Amino acid sequence: MKILMVFTSHDILGDTGRKTGFWLEEGAAPYYEFRDAGVELTLASPKGGQPPIDPKSDLPENQTEAMARFKQDPDAQKVFANTAKLSEMRADDFDAIFYPGGHGPMWDLVDNPDSIALIEAFYNSGKPVAAVCHAPAVLHRVKYQGEPIVKGKRVTGFTNSEEEEVQLTDVVPFLVEDELKRLGGLFEKVDNWQSFAITDGRLITGQNPASSTAGAQALLKLLADPRTHASAE
Repeated sequence: MKILMVFTSHDILGDTGRKTGFWLEEGAAPYYEFRDAGVELTLASPKGGQPPIDPKSDLPENQTEAMARFKQDPDAQKVFANTAKLSEMRADDFDAIFYPGGHGPMWDLVDNPDSIALIEAFYNSGKPVAAVCHAPAVLHRVKYQGEPIVKGKRVTGFTNSEEEEVQLTDVVPFLVEDELKRLGGLFEKVDNWQSFAITDGRLITGQNPASSTAGAQALLKLLADPRTHASAE
């Protein structure tokens, strides 16, 4: 089984001058879920190389078991430091695609033509697409059979209230919750910072950093279902 994980290369938080990137838990937790399940992983990003880590994600109050494991794992650190270039990735080479979040993707992945084409290629060929936290925003220009990929689908993502709590409502290009609703997605959510992931067909979305493990597990479950490979509905 082969999964492609797509990370951001963007490290500036809008016009605030502050640093951003991917949320470390959202990279580390799925990485180990997949690796421990025997998945062959490829990591990619628009620029290739080391994707920037949001410094806030590494604050003492945000530490998790997966992050602690990652920091003691030089092999994993080497994998993360050497992501492939997104433009060189092909859906034919993988069984599924997974997008970790963090605020970075809001700037360099949401309108990225390579990312859009790749997601469409995965989905059109009957392969699962998964995204967690801010990463469901990368779906906002993705089409399936001429319609937004999220239209009529149960979805979740970083909520308006969570964005308000981190005081970035006026910094991000758009609000994930509002955009998914605008596109016809059937947006669902739970309380702020609680784990919540939704599987609707071959589309998996997770609400926030705490949902990254659940999102990865949902993808593994979907890949283990033989119906996933037999249907491209």
